[in-house]
Amino acid sequence: MSIEQTASTRRVTRPRLLITQVLAELSRFATAQEITDILRERGTRIGTATAYRNVQMMASQGELDVIHVNGEALYRECSDQHHHHHIVCHECGRTIEIEIPGLEQWIDKDTKQLKHQTIAHELEIFDLCPSVRRSMPSNLLSASAPHQRMDH
Repeated sequence: MSIEQTASTRRVTRPRLLITQVLAELSRFATAQEITDILRERGTRIGTATAYRNVQMMASQGELDVIHVNGEALYRECSDQHHHHHIVCHECGRTIEIEIPGLEQWIDKDTKQLKHQTIAHELEIFDLCPSVRRSMPSNLLSASAPHQRMDH
């Protein structure tokens, strides 16, 4: 969501605008602490609690995507307003939004067969992006552990 769209649909506060600007510049997910650190590096004073409160509110209002990695929430500017999934580079954090045709129907069908009712689901695919793969020696590519936590 652009800053102009944010301004026209939500109460605009300085922290909210600053967070939106930082996330618009990133092509990856970031923690609230990372966002705060970036703003502080730029000389902008914003409290960590303020950043956490704002990213949580923005995520709950559908302005930000949020994923959970090892119990930590990571946020990203949401460019696609309907339900979607992500491919996230395990090394650099670069993220792209994807849609998987038939996935939602498959989930609905299989959960009904199991006599469950789907409330929500999340699917994030962690991989190595082409840029990271090109920069890695081939012996490290086969040894990469996709289940490790992103360090970003």
